[in-house]
Parts: sequence; structure tokens; C-alpha cells
Amino acid sequence: MNLPAPPTFRGLRVAVAGFGIEGRDAARFLRDEAVDRLHIVDQRPPEALRAELAQCGIEAELSAPECLGLLERLDAIIASQGIPRDLPLLRAAAERSIPVFGPAGVFLDRCPAPLIGISGSAGKTTTTTLVGEILSADGRAPLVGGNIGKGLLSRLPELDYHSTVVAELSHSQLLRAARSPQIAALLNVTPNHLDQFSWQEYVELKRRLVNRQHAEDMAILPWDEPIAAAMAADTPARKLWFGMSAPPPHGDAAWLEGGQLHVRIGGCARGILPAAELLIPGDHNIRNALAAIALTASLGVPDATIAETLRRFVGVAHRLETVAEIDGVRYINDSIATAPERTLAGVRAIRAPLLLLLGGRDKHLPLDNLLAELPDRARSLICFGEIGPTWSEQLRRAGLPCDGPHDTLDAAVRAAHEIAQSGDAVLLSPGGTSFDAYPNFQARGDHFRALVEALR
Repeated sequence: MNLPAPPTFRGLRVAVAGFGIEGRDAARFLRDEAVDRLHIVDQRPPEALRAELAQCGIEAELSAPECLGLLERLDAIIASQGIPRDLPLLRAAAERSIPVFGPAGVFLDRCPAPLIGISGSAGKTTTTTLVGEILSADGRAPLVGGNIGKGLLSRLPELDYHSTVVAELSHSQLLRAARSPQIAALLNVTPNHLDQFSWQEYVELKRRLVNRQHAEDMAILPWDEPIAAAMAADTPARKLWFGMSAPPPHGDAAWLEGGQLHVRIGGCARGILPAAELLIPGDHNIRNALAAIALTASLGVPDATIAETLRRFVGVAHRLETVAEIDGVRYINDSIATAPERTLAGVRAIRAPLLLLLGGRDKHLPLDNLLAELPDRARSLICFGEIGPTWSEQLRRAGLPCDGPHDTLDAAVRAAHEIAQSGDAVLLSPGGTSFDAYPNFQARGDHFRALVEALR
């Protein structure tokens, strides 16, 4: 059972494990809380860490992850979501009853405003961004952050009960959370991150988004995604539903029917806008839009504001982002697709003949659904990176046209450029993580952009 964060960390000796986006945010928060002593635990060279600390205006002692003697001088640890849960330091802390919190969990405990939390195996960032833009268009000035890449903890002093907060929450952020958000949207639950968690563990982490809600809270769930829909039984909160077909006959919902996005709140059903007017492509983005409609309409945002925001929303970087069109070939960056199911959604969204770039690091996820649809959708498959040799062999065994494996993304892009014909689309939708060659999917997507620009 996760413990809630203390009312204050003032006067305590606290370590921040991992000095990335979340870690820097947590360190600023602890500095402002006036901790007695702040430690930073990170495997990077001390010189680099000291430079970053100076830029952030933070004074702290530095320790390596293997330095277990640090525990004798600690009252608590705040561990970023990227820190492995089996890190010896964290295991030893548990044995000594030293509490380990997550930045998102501390924020959930402390946030004075009703919090909108959005999670799912896919679509979190797009839906979180879209909800933020709709609320902004309604004049509510929301604070948007979390797993979207923006720390929230250090922003706590700006918030009060009248604030609006929209947080993207990943499974690993929910790992150390003691509360569920008052408004929770669970978009879907499909196999992901099985290199770190068992399937059952992963499902249970997603369940934490709703299973600690109260009767006065609200849960937005997809009726046509069985695992996520079943979690309605785990929360006493008011339910709102969304999906791609006619909704249940009663209750509040958003759905697609006759090419139109509809919503029903308080028994009043109406159309919002035609799906064809969405700029973000693919059925998966219609689902994201429906979740955002259900959530924001339930909060009283006018239909016209929702519709106008949806009409002008162009999406988020690295998510089916058109980078360039060169000699009649469209180059599309979908680096966020770090699982085969995400790749399949991207493939389904593109109507042109596809040259699909697959690769990265394996997450031990099944390829069956992707392999079943590729013959009808992809003209060529180009494998790269650490998983390239294994996936190339699987694709060839399935009788699919495969180029490679290539060691790097650079080589894969050059190969696609040589094969591509006018009217084709070159889609980077890798299906694997970026960690074989990049620190994150954003860096991989940025490199793809640079490679494409070089083709001009």
C-alpha cells in the first residue's frame, strides 16, 4: 500500500532519484519546501550534474545509485518514474522503512484543485493536450503537465481550489500514487511495457487511475475497450462513456454515428461536428477526440467552443506528424509509436502506399495483429536498430517485403528514400522503444526530422 506524502518535507533529509524532467522539478519543489538536506542520486558524471544544478539554482549533495550508505542519512526518497523499481537503493530503502514517493504521487496528494488525470496505453498526450486546449479556449487557463513532459510539483504554490489542472499520468507514475484523480479518463488498456512489468501488473497499475476515487468524482471510460470498460466496477465515481459506436441507452456519453461526433450530457444528446473536419488523422484520434468531448462537455464547456477547438487542433509533435513532402513522397514522424499496437494505429491512419520504418528496442510485445494487416497496407518494411535483425526474420517468415536490417535510423531513411516513389508515404512508426540509440522517442523523432530535411 502506497503511503501519502507528508504535509511538508520541511526539515527532512530527502533524496531525488533521477535528475531528468521529473527529478529537476522535484528538486525545485524540495528546495522551496526548505528541506534540511537535499541529495541527488543519478548515474551521470558529477560534473554534468553540478552544471545542471547550478542552472536550476539548486544546492544538493550528489550520490551514485549504488551508494547504499546514503540511506543512513535519509528520511525519504522521491524517485522519478524512469528509475527501475528494483534499483538496489530503493529495495534497501523499503527494507529500512524509508518511504519512497513518486513526483506525480506527491502532486496528487498535495494539489488543492480538482485534478483531471488522463491515462491509457495510447493517446494520453494527444488527449491531454486537446483537453487543455479546449479548456483554454473556454477561458479556464489550465495547468497542463505530468507525463506530457512538464513537471507539476514545483507549480503547486500557484494553485488553489479554483485552479484547473490537467495531468497526463503514465502507469509508472501511478506505481507510487496513493490517490486517484477526482476526474479520471482511462482511454484504453492494451499490452505495453511487458519488458518491465507482467501483463497483470500493468493492468493493475492502470486500474489505480480510478480505484481510489470517491462517489463525488468522475470516471471517463471507453465502453468498447473491454479491459478499460470493466474498470467501471472498481470506482464508485459517476461514469461517462465514449466509443466508436452507438452508446449504452442511458447515461452520459460521447460517440461516433453517421460520420458525426455526438455527446449526451444530462439526457440532452446533440451533434458536435463531423469527423471529417478533424485535422488529426485516424480512428484512434477520433477516439481521443470523443474522450475529450465527453470530459469537457461534462464540465460545462459550450459545444461551439469544443467544436472550434477540434477543428483547428493539428496534433502533437512525433504523433503522425508530417515532416516534409519531397518529390511527391510524404515523410511522417510517428516516433511515439513504441509498441506494435501504436504502429498499427498509425498504419491504419495513412491512406497512401506505405514504406514503414520499424525498429528500436524490443518490449516483448506480440506482433500478430500488426503482421496480419501489413500485407494490405505496406509496400515495403524497413527494419533498423537493436531489434532490426529479429523483426526482419519474422517479417520474411511471414512472407512480407522487408528491407534490412539496418543498424541505424540514418541507414533506414536512406533506404526508404531510394525505394520511395511519388505518391508514397514514408512512415517512422517503429513499434519499439528508442532506448537502443536515443534517450527518448522525442530525440528519435527529432533525428528523423533532421534526416528528412537533409534529403532536400
